[in-house]
Amino acid sequence: DNKTPPGTSETTKSAGDQNPPTRTKRSKPKDLFSETTTMAEPDELYTLRAQYWLGHYTLALDEGRSAARRPMSPHLKAEREELMLRSQLALGQYDKVMAEGSASGKSPALHALALHASYLSSAPEMRESIVDELKVLLANSASSSNTSLQLTACHIFLAANMLREALQCVHLGLTMEHLAMCVQIYIKIDRLDLANDALNLLKQADEDSILAQLTSSYVAISTGKSRSDDAVHVLSGLSEQYGPSLMLLNCMAAANMVGGKYESAEGNLKEAVAEFGGENDADTLVNLVVCSQHLGRKGGEIEKYLSALKMRCADHPFVQGLVQVEGAFEREANKYIAA
Repeated sequence: DNKTPPGTSETTKSAGDQNPPTRTKRSKPKDLFSETTTMAEPDELYTLRAQYWLGHYTLALDEGRSAARRPMSPHLKAEREELMLRSQLALGQYDKVMAEGSASGKSPALHALALHASYLSSAPEMRESIVDELKVLLANSASSSNTSLQLTACHIFLAANMLREALQCVHLGLTMEHLAMCVQIYIKIDRLDLANDALNLLKQADEDSILAQLTSSYVAISTGKSRSDDAVHVLSGLSEQYGPSLMLLNCMAAANMVGGKYESAEGNLKEAVAEFGGENDADTLVNLVVCSQHLGRKGGEIEKYLSALKMRCADHPFVQGLVQVEGAFEREANKYIAA
């Protein structure tokens, strides 16, 4: 999914979203696949989930096609289909997701993924109606309890900067992915205490899972310099075991920058550009701007990244904020121009 996770250097928050919804008491969350597997049987979707969570979206699609040839229960088939569409969404294949998710007879979860693709591919003025359609889907008693629908709704609300609504979708922590999203939202609103609480619940479900490791690195990055090395260690281990990805490299760059290791961060980002098309990725470009400033790079190099951002990622929060500040500066500067 087009995520806002802590792979970027800047975060946004809304003043109206500082107080999260009241949380009811939760029991220990179920692992996403604990209901369907036992110690005696393999988890047919382990590799698919791993590739998706780690940002290896093309490999996830390959694994999903391979998994389709193996026998599995109906709800595992449904999860495989959802992960396939989520991988296509992350790759920007919006037309494919909309065509598949909007087809007649598809589940609410797939319908929500189609709405997400529609939201990301639509002009800003069209997005409010898509959010309204999502709210209708969530209000439907026949689909409102679908955890996959809730997760996708959370992602859409986050894209719309509706943090309270996003948190309301997942704050009960019914699945591991719900808890991981809770952690990210709590980080965005500067509630590291609640982020740690949610992370502990996630670790109770499966401390060694890839999702728990990734999420623990996000909390470590957000904690500051004292824990930045912990994040780098976790992310480097995942990268060595499963291979680097654009997302992992940006997370490592963020961790290195928090730790003041800007040359290491620049190395991560240069690899992201050279190996994974980072020159077209908003997170990579934002991180390159920040890293280059700290390293004292020449203005021309920073301008190159800023120009690419403005041209390719015009609706990114960083770009919107930058344009707003530049406009305000120009207006003030014009007041002092000699007649």
